Amino acid sequence: MIEPTAAGTPSGSRCSTPMTSDQAEELSAMFKALADPVRLRIASIVACCPAGEVCMGEIAAEFDLTGPTISHHLRKLREAGILASERRANEVYYFARPDRIEYLIGPLTGMRTAARPPAPA
Repeated sequence: MIEPTAAGTPSGSRCSTPMTSDQAEELSAMFKALADPVRLRIASIVACCPAGEVCMGEIAAEFDLTGPTISHHLRKLREAGILASERRANEVYYFARPDRIEYLIGPLTGMRTAARPPAPA
């Protein structure tokens, strides 16, 4: 069995335990959703919106794609847990889920912190 790395870097943060198979599956699905350039850009548009939410029409206006194609990409981002939505009258508003984005980034930060620096050339 692989033993966890002991904490002890100057910053105090280390990757203390490798991720489980279930965590890897869940994170993989999230990364897969973001691996598409259109979905990555949609997630960025929504997450960076000062209002904290964006309606489907505003998102669609940023792309030269059909409404159904944008809806497909938004569905994939919702299924991955990166975005959430709320219907109001005839419009659907999308907002980022910061807890899920942090869940996505957290293990990578731990891996980066625990990685050994390259040997000097």
